[in-house]
This record gives sequence, structure tokens and C-alpha cells, in this order.
Amino acid sequence: QVQLVESGGGLVQPGGSLRLSCTGSAISSDYYAIGWFRQAPGKEREGVSCISTRDRYTYYADFVKGRFTISRDNAKNTVYLQMDSLELEDTGIYYCATPLRRWTGCRPYEYDYWGQGTQVTVSA
Repeated sequence: QVQLVESGGGLVQPGGSLRLSCTGSAISSDYYAIGWFRQAPGKEREGVSCISTRDRYTYYADFVKGRFTISRDNAKNTVYLQMDSLELEDTGIYYCATPLRRWTGCRPYEYDYWGQGTQVTVSA
């Protein structure tokens, strides 16, 4: 059974930083891509950043390029999303997910197994 658990969300002021963590057995094998997605109130879920096995491919949505960094530590069974220069529009629930494939892009419908999410709130 694939289980993913997100942590690291919270309340932060604009311009601040947070580091999200996604932990699970699907990560330790370095056999599956992992993605970060977010969903703001009243909006559809969207891809934020995704990483393939062996870090061969990474994807960043245009709205986070230069601000967010994705990385994976297979020894710790964890994929991180470092979020800097946070903006009000970054508020939402952040989910990690895996498609149980090495790489498939960063569209939500391509990912099959999801964590429960962690809330990120950017507010002054």
C-alpha cells in the first residue's frame, strides 16, 4: 500500500519561507516520480513542482519558478519543497502524490496516490 504524508505547512507572512516534506515508502526506492500540487479555495488542483527518479527531470510551474525548489532524499524517504518569497496567491492545501512511474509530467490527473495535504497560508 502506498502512503504519503505531508508536513511543514503553516502560517507565514508574504516574503517568508516554508519547507514542506513528503514522506513515504514510494520515495525510498527512487523508483517513482513525486509531485507537489496545490488547491486554493474555489480553484482546481494544479501542479506546482514534480521530480522524476534520479532527479533526471524536474518541473516547475511558471508561477513558482525562481521561488520554489524541489529535492528528494531517498535515504530519508522524503521529498522536499522549499518555498521562498511566498506570496498571498500561494495560499492553499499542498499535496504530494506519485504516479507509480518514473516520470509522467506534472498534471494532477496523471498521479494516482495522494497524501492528505498540508495547509499553507500566506497572510499579512
